[in-house]
Amino acid sequence: MDHLLAFSITVFTGFFAITNPISNMPIFMALVDGYDKKDKRMISRKAAFIAFIIVLVFVILGKFIFQLFGITIPAFKITGGILIFYVGFEMLQSKKSNVKHLNKPNVDEDIAVSPLAIPILAGPGTIVTAMNFVSKANYIQIGIVILIYAIMCALNYMAFSLSDFILKKLGRNVISVIGKIMGLIIAIIGTSMIIEGVKISFNLG
Repeated sequence: MDHLLAFSITVFTGFFAITNPISNMPIFMALVDGYDKKDKRMISRKAAFIAFIIVLVFVILGKFIFQLFGITIPAFKITGGILIFYVGFEMLQSKKSNVKHLNKPNVDEDIAVSPLAIPILAGPGTIVTAMNFVSKANYIQIGIVILIYAIMCALNYMAFSLSDFILKKLGRNVISVIGKIMGLIIAIIGTSMIIEGVKISFNLG
């Protein structure tokens, strides 16, 4: 039971860091500027649902994808770790990561699908994180990963829906600080994945 609790905390921390609802709010507000409250809620609900389905597919079919393309767990952990570290490093530099965000999202398109669901909520970093958690997981742990990501999607939906109120109360400076802290956590997770991948490759225990 203690092992599952520790695993759950690790999964929640990883997902919260990379899909941080608070730091995503300014992006959402910029994309839906001029929309009424009803449209904002519809867009945020659709984005959260699509993001959940995308990650769910990769979580369930992750091992099959590994076998199909001949991907080894050490290679995945090292490459994924580098990618996640890069996302975290750019967040520490107060940049919008090119891995996670689009530079100039086109609001004429269906913004709930792109860029909100892909790549902001379910970008490569999120998918790599999810697949890393289930790479050697049992069915209970896979269920925990799915449940926690569903919770993260719900939190992002709530943050998007209340974005005007939250941003007014917290201020952009506080949100910027939170983003940097999340960037540090993401970079640490990426480094841990790289170390674990190297250990598995060379049987270092």
